[in-house]
Amino acid sequence: MAYQNIETSEKEGIFYITINREDKLNALNIQTLSEIKSAVLSIYENAGICGVILTGKGTKAFAAGADIAEFAGFNNVQGTQMSADGHAVFKAIENCPKPVIAAIYGFALGGGCELAMACHIRIAGEKAKFGQPEVNLGIIPGYAGTQRLPQLIGKGRALEYLLTGDIMDAQTAYQFGLVNRVVTTEEVMSTCEALLQKIKTKAPLAVASVIRCVNDFYEKKADGAQTEIH
Repeated sequence: MAYQNIETSEKEGIFYITINREDKLNALNIQTLSEIKSAVLSIYENAGICGVILTGKGTKAFAAGADIAEFAGFNNVQGTQMSADGHAVFKAIENCPKPVIAAIYGFALGGGCELAMACHIRIAGEKAKFGQPEVNLGIIPGYAGTQRLPQLIGKGRALEYLLTGDIMDAQTAYQFGLVNRVVTTEEVMSTCEALLQKIKTKAPLAVASVIRCVNDFYEKKADGAQTEIH
């Protein structure tokens, strides 16, 4: 399928999704989010794909947030719909039966940070920056940032960053548990690929089941042990 704002490719069982809006710091507009959702859903049942690497074009930004110019004039109804649509995109990523790894270069702010958090694993370059600065615009995170950030770094730390809008560097993100690893800029992609090649050697049904069990606890507030049994 041809896309306007993302690039996709496949190599050795790895499906690559690259946000191709480098001149906009890979800001997430409605079209881009729709294309990401379509690309992720396309590999749900593809037995030839072992996992996904999601990244942004260039090294300045993974995704610098939502495209403010697009929604600045939205009314309440439009804003609510945009948030709901975004939630659906990130749920598609989070519930993907194939592991999705975020390869993060540069800024991952606002919607970009939320996009990274929807992925199962996050690998950050040493110059990556993270944050939910929405309060500086008089709004709150609209794509579940208030939910996933506490899951990853704890309630107290999450509230500090959500309420101040402060930016977190890569080493702090690693220390707090927001990212799995911090590597040099040159090593980001190869680290993601090595992880997926390792996961590729495991039983795909077991991999999908692990993702589902973990998600059931965090997403549905369900007893993940019961998911294991069934």
